[in-house]
Amino acid sequence: MLAGPPLPARRRPGDGVLAALERPAGAALRLIAEIKFRSPSAGALSRALGAPERALAYARAGASMISVLTDAIFFGGSFDDLAACRDALDAALGPRRPRLLCKEFVVHPVQLDRAVDAGADAALLIARIVSAAELSTLARAARSRGLEPLVEVATEDELAAALTADARLVGVNARDLNTLRLDLERAARVLAAIGDRAIAVHLSGLGTPEDVERVAASNAGAALVGEALMRQDDPEPLLRAMVASAGAAVR
Repeated sequence: MLAGPPLPARRRPGDGVLAALERPAGAALRLIAEIKFRSPSAGALSRALGAPERALAYARAGASMISVLTDAIFFGGSFDDLAACRDALDAALGPRRPRLLCKEFVVHPVQLDRAVDAGADAALLIARIVSAAELSTLARAARSRGLEPLVEVATEDELAAALTADARLVGVNARDLNTLRLDLERAARVLAAIGDRAIAVHLSGLGTPEDVERVAASNAGAALVGEALMRQDDPEPLLRAMVASAGAAVR
């Protein structure tokens, strides 16, 4: 997770992460589109588009944020992929670009430094892989670098740790990471428990526009779509349909 040559310094993180994912009453669910080239649950995924080309396709289709996996072992990603996405989005859209989430198994602040160097605006922190005290320390370290931490939880206990860490973005993973099976009922329960204390983000398990419409009827402010898009050599049509469904149900 920590291996790799130093990256050239890139721009500091952009502001506007919370604004990109905040969902006022009556507004559409915000969608985070993910770039990953394989996963433990799905195996190999499409490589018809490289990371920067896929990021541009997601931006054209209406993604509010783009998540880039930087873990090489399980997901086939790299910090170079993240840097290439930032460069491509800056060149095409400038400050109007979707914000970038660095998705990594973060256990040490040096990984946050690499995320900044590669051009991330936000960083995933996974509550289950660190202690509650370590989570708070990493969240502070992210914010001190200008990165907005998105804290991933699966249970009410992990949610409590995220809120203690002052997380303003809390993602609830619908996939049980022990069995890799989806548990939508648990995810809905934990999402509802977030209330208005943070922006709630639904993670995993969205494959169709109908799935997106179901989540749009919940209290979630945003939802992440990964494997369904990564199975598509051309993800734009599916993501456009999902973006349309995100506005079809008003909570």
